[in-house]
Amino acid sequence: MKHLRRRTRAQWTRDLLLWLLLSAVIAAMGADPVTDATGFAVRTGPLVALAGAAVLAGRPWPLAAVLLLLPFGPWRFDMGLATSTLVWPEHLPHVKIIPFQPVTLFVVWYAYLAGRRMRGTGPALAAFALLVVIGAGLVVARGAGLGLWITVTTGLLAVYAVPYLLGLLRRRLLQQREQARLSAAARARLRERARIARDMHDSLGHDLALIAVRAAGLEMAPGLDPAQVRAAGELRVAAAEATERLRQIIGLLRDDDEAGADADAGPPLAPVGEDVAALVERARASGMPVTLRRDPSVPAPALARAVVQEGLTNAAKHAPGAPVTVLLSPRRVVVRNGPPRSRPAAVPGGLGLTGLDERVRLAGGTMTAGPSGDGYELAVELP
Repeated sequence: MKHLRRRTRAQWTRDLLLWLLLSAVIAAMGADPVTDATGFAVRTGPLVALAGAAVLAGRPWPLAAVLLLLPFGPWRFDMGLATSTLVWPEHLPHVKIIPFQPVTLFVVWYAYLAGRRMRGTGPALAAFALLVVIGAGLVVARGAGLGLWITVTTGLLAVYAVPYLLGLLRRRLLQQREQARLSAAARARLRERARIARDMHDSLGHDLALIAVRAAGLEMAPGLDPAQVRAAGELRVAAAEATERLRQIIGLLRDDDEAGADADAGPPLAPVGEDVAALVERARASGMPVTLRRDPSVPAPALARAVVQEGLTNAAKHAPGAPVTVLLSPRRVVVRNGPPRSRPAAVPGGLGLTGLDERVRLAGGTMTAGPSGDGYELAVELP
């Protein structure tokens, strides 16, 4: 009853039209209602009612419709889509291939729907076994000749088995298509998460590091009273804690699909159009002693800004107050800093260098990062 209440008006209309069409085909195959009204009422009437029950059950349970339409199966052995003459192993003229009557087409349709809509194959196998038993019983009752076995076998395959397998194949293909769509959507979400994580690290992490540097400079500036020094220290600590929380959030957002994110990256969070010189000037304005060495007439590599930003961010977090030197050449970018002059404002162990190394690798270059003298050096070689 739930399935009947859930049907829409359009579904009721389609089912009614299907039943009328099926009833018309059944009536055309039965007795003439004008000349043989009794025969029509006795034989055709129950079949029309059975067809109505099959249509009602066919939408939620197509296998039930197949069983309800059992009288219209391939049991008319004197009819067939084709007639053949066999000469081996014995001479058999006029063997019917695929016994078929007009109403059998509806049976084929519901067999297809059974494969298309049913999840498990157990009920379908049980129903097909029942059909095989019925077909075998009819053949045995008619003499069990080889021609009859060929007729019923082709009928069972063409009317029940093949349509069901086609429906099952269609369902599997649709499931694979849906799985592919969901997988593509999941990859898109992962790429977006990776892009957000990278942009948060490159932009917000850099800005928080500069805030910590500026706060450290204020903390050591002469002429401040103890309350102002304490406020500057609290600001530096708060920036360091915010950086650590940002690193934890980035760890949740990032995943192994960052390479795909680089291909589909959206708009960055950093200022639009900011080049290396503007990035260095912004860091210098925050209090970092940065020196930029480059030939303005020679274009910098495409990844220069990302490398410089990562190097300045690391220097601000792990070596506050240290002088930083940025070297730019057409195929090499180096960010080198000296020893820290105050307590670092961040905990080591971030993922910035890992992400940068992946971007450099995808560009065909190599990256090295590690201690250099009493400081630290980040160097990128591009082809």
